[in-house]
Amino acid sequence: QVQLVESGGGLVQPGGSLRLSCVASGFDFSTAAMNWFSQAPGNVREWVAGISMSGGVTNYAGSVKGRFTISRDYAKNTLYLQMDKLKPEDTAVYYCNAVAMTEYWGLGTQVTVSS
Repeated sequence: QVQLVESGGGLVQPGGSLRLSCVASGFDFSTAAMNWFSQAPGNVREWVAGISMSGGVTNYAGSVKGRFTISRDYAKNTLYLQMDKLKPEDTAVYYCNAVAMTEYWGLGTQVTVSS
């Protein structure tokens, strides 16, 4: 059974940091490109960052470039999103996404940036 389980969300003040994790199971993590998406209330789900199967290529949405870092640990089958210099507009549910022979989604973790 394929599972993507996100964790690490929470409430943080503007300018603060969080690290999201996504533990993958039930498929070959090393053969999947991985992504993070976000969805704010009333908005569509948006792509935030992606990392290639090898981990050698990363890409970011313009709104997070220079503030967020995506990475993956093959030994732990885990995807990460380091979020620094957080802004109130980063408030959203963050979802882990895997693209292998098919596409998988996690259930999301809430990130709230507020003073």
